[in-house]
Amino acid sequence: MVRLEDILEKVTSYNPSADLDLIKKAYVFSAMVHEGQSRLSGEPYLNHPLGVAYIITGMEMDSVAVATGLLHDTVEDTHTALEKIRELFGDEVTTLVDGLTKLSKMTFDNSEDHEAENFRKMLIAMAKDIRIIVIKLADRLHNMRTLDALPPDRQVKIAQETLDIYAPLANRLGIGWVKTELEDLAFKYSKPVEYRMLTDRLVKEDEERIKYINELKEIIEKKLGEHNLKAVVNGRPKHLYGIYKKMEGEKIDLEHIYDIVGFRIIVDTIKECYETLGIVHSCWKPIPGRFKDYIALPKSNMYQSIHTAVVSPYGDR
Repeated sequence: MVRLEDILEKVTSYNPSADLDLIKKAYVFSAMVHEGQSRLSGEPYLNHPLGVAYIITGMEMDSVAVATGLLHDTVEDTHTALEKIRELFGDEVTTLVDGLTKLSKMTFDNSEDHEAENFRKMLIAMAKDIRIIVIKLADRLHNMRTLDALPPDRQVKIAQETLDIYAPLANRLGIGWVKTELEDLAFKYSKPVEYRMLTDRLVKEDEERIKYINELKEIIEKKLGEHNLKAVVNGRPKHLYGIYKKMEGEKIDLEHIYDIVGFRIIVDTIKECYETLGIVHSCWKPIPGRFKDYIALPKSNMYQSIHTAVVSPYGDR
């Protein structure tokens, strides 16, 4: 369970001058108005706004956003009037709480791609402040983490909505870790049989995969160092839903998916990005058709990087 102290400590770690009094005041008010309320799991309702606020700190948002995370359900789920929020917390917090309350009343019933895209656009258009969308994503992520308490039919509905609406929104905003976790949690509930099958198979290989990632990370760092390039190199296994989508899209089994690990190399300049690409391609054979230059052609959310796939020194990809 998240505590107020955890939230304050996290906020202070990235913003030492943050308005902690605002966050404390929001916590006290939220605890008061949610007193006696429980979630379907039986836990105190206050655990939810605490969890949402802590997720918001993981995105290094400001004190107003964190305080709003604590207050986001007060108008919708208690007898609190919006004017009371304005009186106690000011216009900025009120705008965010009001926006979240309005978004919560919107429903999505059609999973067609064009309908989902229209709904995502409508959400963004309705949000007067982009922080409303970010807090909504944190709210959805915490709800997905605690979805076990709901009946199976609601689990499936919420999971599909998450895949259709909220994971793509997180991706559009460039919050990759939220997108990935939302997708994997939604996969768990929307395709439980496939999720368990894939999880069982991959967990058995986790130790070997971590060793493999660490070995390749050392090789990459050494090669870049030989060219006097300073970089942060991170390796990670491909997330479950990404693997499943590839298996479904290409109609192949897990044994035929080679790029189940990926590396992120962060350098200081665009010039160094291309230098790094050249070094990687000079060491390992690139795979045709797998190169994407999002520096020259950024994504719609202005995301910029270079993607490539290569045959590793161990013969896989």
